[in-house]
Amino acid sequence: MLQINPDRLWQSLMDLACIGATDKGGVRRLTLTDVDRQGRDLFVRWCGDAGMAVAVDGIGNIFGRRAGTGEDALPVAMGSHLDSQPSGGKFDGAYGVMAGLEIVRTLNDAGIRTRAPIEVAAWTNEEGSRFVPTMMGSGVYAGVYELDYALAQTDVDGISVREALKSTGYAGAAIPHALGAYFEAHIEQGPVLEQTKTTIGVVLGALGQRWFDVAIAGQDAHAGPTPMETRKDALLAASRLVIEVNRIATTFPDYARGTVGFMQVKPNSRNVVPGEVRMTVDFRNAKDATLASMVEELQRCVARIAADCRVEIGIKEVVYFPPSEFAPDLVESVRTGSEKFGYSHRDIVSGAAHDAVYMARIAPTAMVFVPCEGGISHNEFENARPEDLAAGCNVLLHAVLGRAGAA
Repeated sequence: MLQINPDRLWQSLMDLACIGATDKGGVRRLTLTDVDRQGRDLFVRWCGDAGMAVAVDGIGNIFGRRAGTGEDALPVAMGSHLDSQPSGGKFDGAYGVMAGLEIVRTLNDAGIRTRAPIEVAAWTNEEGSRFVPTMMGSGVYAGVYELDYALAQTDVDGISVREALKSTGYAGAAIPHALGAYFEAHIEQGPVLEQTKTTIGVVLGALGQRWFDVAIAGQDAHAGPTPMETRKDALLAASRLVIEVNRIATTFPDYARGTVGFMQVKPNSRNVVPGEVRMTVDFRNAKDATLASMVEELQRCVARIAADCRVEIGIKEVVYFPPSEFAPDLVESVRTGSEKFGYSHRDIVSGAAHDAVYMARIAPTAMVFVPCEGGISHNEFENARPEDLAAGCNVLLHAVLGRAGAA
């Protein structure tokens, strides 16, 4: 049975990780910086060495294309991203791109031609660490964002995406084209596969997300003279809201998640009752209707807490990603491939957003997850076992071949 070269896949990941390497073993390749350019250049060179034609579009997405024999066949694409968090790991994003490259190399070694062309994509600014919004490249490709809007976004130094693309040499002119299918291999970025001793995660889809900015206005007051019953304590209200967010996430079904990850307290003085709090709420769920119910419950809690604590609470939705369901036949091909190789596997839902979420809007899409050590990601200590990475790539290979068709 056809298999990839596991040593070559691992070496590609390690060679790429030398670009932007950090002292703790991670990587720092912020979007469209010089180190990102170096990573892109290496990928482009490897694509050329593998006989692929390379194209770059207006937002800097890179496509390596291996020709197919079918004149009208839509390409089957694989991909992910090369940019990282400020203190990121070797595998987040990079694995999906290198797995796609390894599959092309494997097909070349075996002399196998496919009816449909095969493409390997490296999407721009998936992480959103330098420029907002996240998943910018795939978002532009899928029509979620207008190109001019994305190009006008700036970093903290006022440098625009347009300027950064020009400075790195990745302001391309290729036009987005239709795809027959899209596959993305990725580390899980969570602990489920490792804890259950499972090699392959068969990804059914991605959780929907609704993010909120919350502003709580109370009244600053001296901590000594102000009686407890007359206080308008914004931090007390915020604390109660944190508990309610956790309660909602632990009592609702369908992979519910709830997080308060950011909080600012003013005046933030030891002997002053806090008069203002700004915080965030992140809700996620696999079903849009359940996600909406979670938000309705949050709004009821906000009204009750505001009245009890004698404060004003403003809540504003700032992000909404509907849940994504991947193509059933492609998901089944991942499951079948796992069984063919004898890999342990389980159905799983992605709690994080990936480029595949946007690609699923325009093409049949599936993802392959493999375990990562301790479930740790977005961290310099992010790690994955070579044998798990190879297994995921083998499953991806046969899923792609099944869709592209061996000529």
